[in-house]
Amino acid sequence: MSLLAGKIGIVFGVANKRSIAWAIAQAWAKAGATLAFTYQGERLKENVEELAGTFGPDTLLMPCDVTKDADIDKVFADVGAKFGKLHLLLHSVAFAPKDALEGQFVNTSREAFRIAHDISAYSLVALARGAAPLMTEGGSMVAMSYYGAEKVVPHYNVMGVAKAALEASTRYLAYDLGPKKIRVNCISAGPVNTLAARGISGFSEMLKHYEAHSPLKRNVLPEELGATGTFLASDGAAAITGQVLYVDSGYQIMGM
Repeated sequence: MSLLAGKIGIVFGVANKRSIAWAIAQAWAKAGATLAFTYQGERLKENVEELAGTFGPDTLLMPCDVTKDADIDKVFADVGAKFGKLHLLLHSVAFAPKDALEGQFVNTSREAFRIAHDISAYSLVALARGAAPLMTEGGSMVAMSYYGAEKVVPHYNVMGVAKAALEASTRYLAYDLGPKKIRVNCISAGPVNTLAARGISGFSEMLKHYEAHSPLKRNVLPEELGATGTFLASDGAAAITGQVLYVDSGYQIMGM
């Protein structure tokens, strides 16, 4: 039996085939969900269009800049018009200016701090507000976080602080939306070689460090994140909300 049969989902954050969002989207579709996708800017449109098209020519694809409320409103109006309801939302959106991911956190500019928090954390609040009225049968919202929200990861800098805000937002949204049977959780993934990750100084060393020091002595695979995303979207996670689930080969438990 398909875990997500009859479910309608929307995916924010696919950039290319290496994206964590794409891994989860594939898993959701394999489990029976019908998906809609958004893309950020014309630069990414062709990539996302090609990937989303593998689910059929009628797959709903919409532009969305998460810093613009009008874009968000239009996305959920289009979803409502096509499907009339929504069950799943994936938030895999994060950004900070490149110079803020180098050097010392103390040198983070006010503008870089604002941008990182607006795109990486506040966007979840804005998307949840737009999606909730369509989740009339309850639903599951899943956001992507990272260990740098909890502990210092050199060069992750302002993104770690923004991810901490994302995780706190997850808890407050879980409380607000729980009476509507809408669950909100985070997956804290180990490092994965994505387009966004390659913008972090020293990322290749991070991959080697996780492989050497995690209990499983390896890095997490995209399909494993897809499986976790499917679990959180399914009825098997019906009593799980407001949580950060670490999928990092056990790295988070280590002290040294």
